[in-house]
Amino acid sequence: MEVYIHMAYKISDACVSCGSCADACPVGAISQGASQYEIDAGACLDCGSCADSCPMGAISQE
Repeated sequence: MEVYIHMAYKISDACVSCGSCADACPVGAISQGASQYEIDAGACLDCGSCADSCPMGAISQE
């Protein structure tokens, strides 16, 4: 049995690692990755707070 993880939001290469999205996430699903912030699909509530807070517009729905 395959398990698919749905994630409604993704962070693009436009991310400048400012941290606004991580601060806005109500469940702490966003953390600094190797080169930019990353969303933990298992913890994400798909609420959109991160996309609304990003000054670069780097977060969008998949």
